[in-house]
Amino acid sequence: MIKIENLTKRFGDNVAVEGLSLEVGEGEVLGLLGPNGAGKTTTVRMLACLIAPTSGRATIGGLQVGRDDHQIRGIVGILTESPGLYEKLSAQQNLDYFARLYGLDEETRAKQVEKYLRILGLWERRRELVSGFSKGMKQKIAIARALVHEPRLLFLDEPTSALDPESARTVRDFVEELRGQGRTILLCTHNLDEAERLCDRVAIVKQRLIRVDTPSRLGSDLYGRRVEVQLREVTEAVLAAVERLGIAGQPRVEGQKLSIALQDPERQNPALVRAIVEAGGEVQFVAEQRHSLEEVYLQLVREARES
Repeated sequence: MIKIENLTKRFGDNVAVEGLSLEVGEGEVLGLLGPNGAGKTTTVRMLACLIAPTSGRATIGGLQVGRDDHQIRGIVGILTESPGLYEKLSAQQNLDYFARLYGLDEETRAKQVEKYLRILGLWERRRELVSGFSKGMKQKIAIARALVHEPRLLFLDEPTSALDPESARTVRDFVEELRGQGRTILLCTHNLDEAERLCDRVAIVKQRLIRVDTPSRLGSDLYGRRVEVQLREVTEAVLAAVERLGIAGQPRVEGQKLSIALQDPERQNPALVRAIVEAGGEVQFVAEQRHSLEEVYLQLVREARES
């Protein structure tokens, strides 16, 4: 759906995005992560044809940025960090206005506006002025605005920023629903827990692309894979049995738990557990040690800063 090749954007002497190359598949949710000033919003603005790249090339659904901008704007929706609604218009009037800009006829506009106001729980307040809405309600209207023309690709820039927990959860649940519909979504967020839950892959950027993969594979590549075996008691016989297997490095003993590095836990776990049990170990549970996306992100950004 998105193909980016050496995309660069300069503002005078400042380089916002440099040599970015990335692909996003149809129906994929990709998280774009990075510190403030990393070029995330600038990248979204270039892909949405709101600003022109300095150099490089990008295509959206086979359409080329810089050449097919009008067509691209018709197949994408964008939610900016600030809702940017017309405060003196009602929720219904705001959505109808933007639907008209997308070229929807009167009947289609009415259906689409009602559809998304109902989905987001705002239909009963459709005639109220947006100026009286809370920040969370305004964010919901902005999301509806981005979707009213049923875009193939959705850009979400900090969709839950500064929202209260209940409103943030509503927005996340809605994004998950869109994901289930097979829409392609590019999500810019500082909320790493949100990215880990919603995204198929994450791309970590700092002007340039640092790394892109699934959250779990990023952690495995960076830290390796470890299995934790909780036992009733860690004995010398159990440790010797694990070492004799020859499939793991030196196990770490943490209380009544063994932490063991494995190359392929799915294949090696059965032999490991069998050896421990045969050595008299009483296994209470086995789990793969997981590193949070926050740990991975901070480590990769730190390495990029130091390189």
